[in-house]
Amino acid sequence: MEQVSSKIALVTGGSRGLGKNMALKLAEKGNDVIIVYRSNTGEAANVVAEIEAMGRKAIAIQLDTSDVSSFDAFFTALSGILQDKWGRSTFDFLINNAGVSRPSAFAETSEADFDELMNVHFKGVYFLSQKALRLLADRGRIVNLSTGLARFSTPGYAAYGAMKGAIETLTKYMARELGSRSITVNAVAPGAIHTDFNKESFENHPGMDEFISSITALGRVGMPEDIGGVVAFLCSEDARWITGQRIEVSGGMFL
Repeated sequence: MEQVSSKIALVTGGSRGLGKNMALKLAEKGNDVIIVYRSNTGEAANVVAEIEAMGRKAIAIQLDTSDVSSFDAFFTALSGILQDKWGRSTFDFLINNAGVSRPSAFAETSEADFDELMNVHFKGVYFLSQKALRLLADRGRIVNLSTGLARFSTPGYAAYGAMKGAIETLTKYMARELGSRSITVNAVAPGAIHTDFNKESFENHPGMDEFISSITALGRVGMPEDIGGVVAFLCSEDARWITGQRIEVSGGMFL
């Protein structure tokens, strides 16, 4: 029988921005963390070092979450890492956070950008979650990242918002079908956040910060620190009776 001393969270896109804050908040709550990153080894290593400085275990693993053909090899490697580093065959929390931003007007969206958004934000999430099931512990948690743009519309995000709308529907189906294993599945939908992800949009649209602040009940643009704690809560025992839900974390945008 496995001796479980702590819970283990796997965070995709965990080397920076929202994913980094999620990873750190999960570690603050006493969880060990597996950081999944696409290309920036240095940033991923820095997050691992911060988590280890808290006294938690952490490791970084490279994966392109848009490449479904690589998932079998990834989970085979992860299985070995879990056994070697934790003496376990499972992990507890899957945070589907990896993302890319390709803003463009509906009339100007290229097929290449559409496909990239689809592969990262929907197809990748679908099959990464599917293939993770054999390593995800019963009573585990899955948190899918959506967006406020699935509720309200902002020109330039038709494809992105549509993918996240699909994620919200998928979340309900996953929650229903995985409930027999006591696995909860929820979607967290951030509003506008100051991260590298949105840097281009803020830089290309002067006054965007002021506009977003004006239509947000709490009067400012969000920060990564506003999101990570919500994800950590959904992975806590206090959230055990929440599943199939969309939780918007936008400070009250467009109320």
